[in-house]
Amino acid sequence: MTMPSSPMVLVTGAASGMGRAVAAHFLSRQWEVIAVDLAEMPPQPGLTPVQADITRHDELAARLDAALGDRRLNATVHAAGIFPVSSLESYSEELYRRIFDVNVLGSLNIARVAADRVAETGATLLLFASVDAFAVSHNQLLYSASKAAVVSLTKSLAIELVGRGMVVNAIAPGWVETEGTLAGGRLQEGVKAVPLQRAARPEEIADWVWKFSAEPGYVTGETFVVSGGAYMR
Repeated sequence: MTMPSSPMVLVTGAASGMGRAVAAHFLSRQWEVIAVDLAEMPPQPGLTPVQADITRHDELAARLDAALGDRRLNATVHAAGIFPVSSLESYSEELYRRIFDVNVLGSLNIARVAADRVAETGATLLLFASVDAFAVSHNQLLYSASKAAVVSLTKSLAIELVGRGMVVNAIAPGWVETEGTLAGGRLQEGVKAVPLQRAARPEEIADWVWKFSAEPGYVTGETFVVSGGAYMR
């Protein structure tokens, strides 16, 4: 895919964790970044913050248009997501709707706004699934199901959006040392099941995101598992 000068990427979940690392990586490659998050972010050279709720399509589209102006997207990386603990005994309807609204409806909304703003040269869309879509974890009942849905969405969107010049893939990280996983208190125990015996750094995931987003080559509809071998368990 041929890129113009100053290509443009939309990154969600950009205020923290993997999303923040992804935004920083694209900035280091001289891309312009539209950084979407619920949290407020300060502007910086090359980065335009957009405070928006990904579960509300019309709000998201309007605020993205205000930030983009007449510019178009060369890539979109949808890193925003939530992973509350859930089990058959503990789940509630409210929790179910919250997880699926953010992780599944949010992915659909991002795909739609990205598809409506594709650069003439084409664009990539990279969704965030999880290794839990393939190798489930204890007390992640709804999260695992929501990320399995993202894997399926990736395949369907790859077919649906090819006519608009879009390549669609997903990345499925395992344990990553972010503020969220550290706060959850399960990271130390979780990495014991990882063959490489450690969590990934957000910057490592960002490096793979760059490879899958900037030049995906002859690949679409795929989910790349980056889990330190946890997928094999």
